[in-house]
Amino acid sequence: MRHRPMCRRDFFRQAGLGAAATTLLSGRLWPAALQTAIDKTEPLKITQIDAITFRKDLRIGGGSGGADGAEFMWVRLHTDSGLIGTGETYPFSQGETGALRDYSHSIIGRDARDIDGIWRDFYKDMAMRNAGGADMRILSAVNMAQMDILGQASGLPLYRLLGGRSRSSVRVYNTTTDYWAINGMKMGADTMKIVRFLLDRGVTAIKIYPFEGSSDNYISSQSLEKGMKWIREIRDNVGSQMDIAVDCWAGYDLASALRIAKALEPYNILYLEDAMLSSNVEAYAQLARETSVPICVSETLATRYEFRPFLEQKACDVIMWDATWCGGVSEARKISDMADTYMIPTSPHTCGGPLLYFCSIHLCTAISNFLIMESNYWKYAHQFPHFVNNVPVPEQGQVRPPELPGIGAEIRPELFKNGDAILVAVSKS
Repeated sequence: MRHRPMCRRDFFRQAGLGAAATTLLSGRLWPAALQTAIDKTEPLKITQIDAITFRKDLRIGGGSGGADGAEFMWVRLHTDSGLIGTGETYPFSQGETGALRDYSHSIIGRDARDIDGIWRDFYKDMAMRNAGGADMRILSAVNMAQMDILGQASGLPLYRLLGGRSRSSVRVYNTTTDYWAINGMKMGADTMKIVRFLLDRGVTAIKIYPFEGSSDNYISSQSLEKGMKWIREIRDNVGSQMDIAVDCWAGYDLASALRIAKALEPYNILYLEDAMLSSNVEAYAQLARETSVPICVSETLATRYEFRPFLEQKACDVIMWDATWCGGVSEARKISDMADTYMIPTSPHTCGGPLLYFCSIHLCTAISNFLIMESNYWKYAHQFPHFVNNVPVPEQGQVRPPELPGIGAEIRPELFKNGDAILVAVSKS
């Protein structure tokens, strides 16, 4: 009998290392449950792709203070098994729908279980033409829909596919803005009313936007002092009961970012987020070196490739991805795993639509290097329930993922009957 040469896979199998080593060699560092679900489910051919947007005059109310419609869109993937997966992205639905049409050839007819394969092909097409923008956001939504399908096919909630529980519940902070307000209250005039409203509900962390920059990315002494009054008011009234994160929405240059960070140092804040645009890793490395305030980057970065230099150059202390922008659920997991090797924690951005919120809870339940997750009272109390029946609401400042298969969001069917949702079939096989 003729014997074939022993390959590396055979060697590791005979050495007792088996599937784990095979997975490592192939570069697919999947959680075991995810790989098992892929291997044990039947092929799931994608037969139709839908874009779902929402009517522009939709108004939800609830004291938001401004932006009370739907800034997100959904992508639906139909399969020949009858299973339908839904993904989400935002906020420019016309460009995103166009990108979905452009890339439908990379998706239609494929097996929805091919998470990495579809991601790789989609990303390669994009990267050769400048990766990012609406293309990256649609890749994120498609990836989310694939994960939803795989969860349904396997009967497992998403967090189980991502490796199971690393914690029983997920701590949240509340992002507080004038346009997604709590019952119309505004920071500055109502700072302590907002803080006590949250503390009464067990939410012990808040993200605020205290600083106003100029059009030249400069912060004046007057603007700096005005913002610091918010910080001091919280500390003077409730001390360390309320953790404070400060977001600058990339409003400053390096000199002003350093001024802000130095001013914040005595107040033991949770982190300083997006002090500058994330286009210069060296500037962020200098900022991180010159302040004791933890530096967080950035919801604007996509894929592990963009996060890598920030980790290598010690340019951040916390990473923040958005699962509807960074390349999807599977990519968010990979980014967090990469950051974990540097002992850097994860604090996801979730202020999009309800599916982002659901997926982020699943991811935060599973990842090992979790710090805290974003939430917004107006969204989970008013906006999300307009679209989804089973929205997780924080209890004592903690949320838990649903135990339903896949993402587990019970999307309200009346959206498609009353005209709130506008469905367009982008591609059919």
